[in-house]
Amino acid sequence: MTDLRGPLVGAAAIVVRDGRVLLGERQGAHGAGQWAFPGGKVDAGEDSAATVARELAEETGLVATAVRPVAWTTDLFPADGLHYVTLHHAVDVAPGEPRVLEPDKCRGWGWFGWDALPAPLFAPVANLAAQGWRP
Repeated sequence: MTDLRGPLVGAAAIVVRDGRVLLGERQGAHGAGQWAFPGGKVDAGEDSAATVARELAEETGLVATAVRPVAWTTDLFPADGLHYVTLHHAVDVAPGEPRVLEPDKCRGWGWFGWDALPAPLFAPVANLAAQGWRP
């Protein structure tokens, strides 16, 4: 696994509404066609909670009102030569519906029951579920 670049740090927003989590279908980057939480790479000098709030607003238009760290995962993407550590955060949001604000990065958003997640899942979501985490 020495051909991997990283570890890089990612941050994910877990938004739960009516018992369902928000996931988007990725496109245009590693994990294209896979379902993922909103989120992205933590910028140098940026707090991961700030990353989550920023990425959530940029990707969905939703505004975070509270951000709490809940878990982390180690995520390997051998086909892309990447190794990420993803910091997962539970996020409360102001009222509103998610919108596709970056159509080159996300095909669409949906709400899914934790026991009925779509496939295929992006590695950070799959690894979080494999750890036994539940919303």
